[in-house]
Amino acid sequence: MTSDHTLEALTVAIHALTARLGASPAPPGSIELDPASSRFVWRDEAAIPVAASPLPLDLLLGMDRQKGLLMANLTQFAGGLPANHAMLWGAPGTGKSALVKSAHAALLAGHPELALVEVPRDGVDRVGPLLAGLEGQVRPALVFIDDLSFSPQDQAYRSLKTVLDGGLSARPGLGRVLVVVTSNLRHLIDRDAMTSTQARAQRPDEVAYEQLALSDRFGLWLGFHPMDQETYLAVVNAYCTRFKLKPREAGLRQAALQWAQMRGSRSGRSAWQFVLDRAGQMGRAIAL
Repeated sequence: MTSDHTLEALTVAIHALTARLGASPAPPGSIELDPASSRFVWRDEAAIPVAASPLPLDLLLGMDRQKGLLMANLTQFAGGLPANHAMLWGAPGTGKSALVKSAHAALLAGHPELALVEVPRDGVDRVGPLLAGLEGQVRPALVFIDDLSFSPQDQAYRSLKTVLDGGLSARPGLGRVLVVVTSNLRHLIDRDAMTSTQARAQRPDEVAYEQLALSDRFGLWLGFHPMDQETYLAVVNAYCTRFKLKPREAGLRQAALQWAQMRGSRSGRSAWQFVLDRAGQMGRAIAL
């Protein structure tokens, strides 16, 4: 028997065996997700399970509109309905990545099969094979890229633009994979990194088209902005109340404002850091 005939016979045997066992062979190039895990990191061409303890969704304050729109979009996706790739952009520390992780955790109650696969910034140029591999498995998956931005010289954004534009599927937004990114930049391209030579070589309209080329692929844009003082204090108070850190204690307001002033930012991140410091000084543990 020739090697070709041997290979054909083995293939037939494998298909017959898996059919008898009630399983089907994984499509070529598909990426296996550990069924015991719901959150993964894409590393060395594999989805590595990781533990996670995101904040409860109700503790993310000052972002009700963004929270509602993202949850509605992700709920559609988890339920097998059409949904849009999402971009969360805005000031650092305003809760963009926290919202993505907390929203995924909240959805697990009704959709325990929903996976979150986080892609490191240096893995963006390999996101195409990742998305293709995830489309080959049965679980719906959110591909999450945090703190994404590109310099004008960086060509990795072109590969991401291609897959978001339907390069993997004739029906973008209707598959088993949805991309969610966060960025400090509205259009993902860092114009400050452009050299003077590049700036002179491009017409203003060409620059605008280039900036929009990638961000326009996201159907859902959610903007995040620095908190005003009262919202920041409400977030601090909510944390202190939840974790029993004496929210009514005299001086809490002033201490929280001084903490934000030292960091030059009123944000959910600075509020959380203040509460961690307060809990440590009080000798209290925080259990999420």
